[in-house]
Amino acid sequence: MAKRLNNQSTVGDVLKQIIQVNKLQPGMDQIDVKEAWENLMGNGVNHYTKNVVLKGSTLYVELSSAVLREELSHGKSKIVAMINEELSRDVVKDVVLR
Repeated sequence: MAKRLNNQSTVGDVLKQIIQVNKLQPGMDQIDVKEAWENLMGNGVNHYTKNVVLKGSTLYVELSSAVLREELSHGKSKIVAMINEELSRDVVKDVVLR
């Protein structure tokens, strides 16, 4: 029978270690940023959002409305700040609206 270690760790610490060891953070960031976009932008913007992809530290957002794309392009720095605040860390450095 396997011997149990007496090391005490929380589930959160173990999950963080698994993510770090297996280099899963970029994939987790991708999911977190997509969820943050949906939460922050609301139904109006989400209706016109086709795709949200994080590549490196750049967020690529594909929109079906040229008017909305132009309107959001004026507030790119605010979008970056809102998403990073939602995630409590700096993940996004730039936003590209397509």
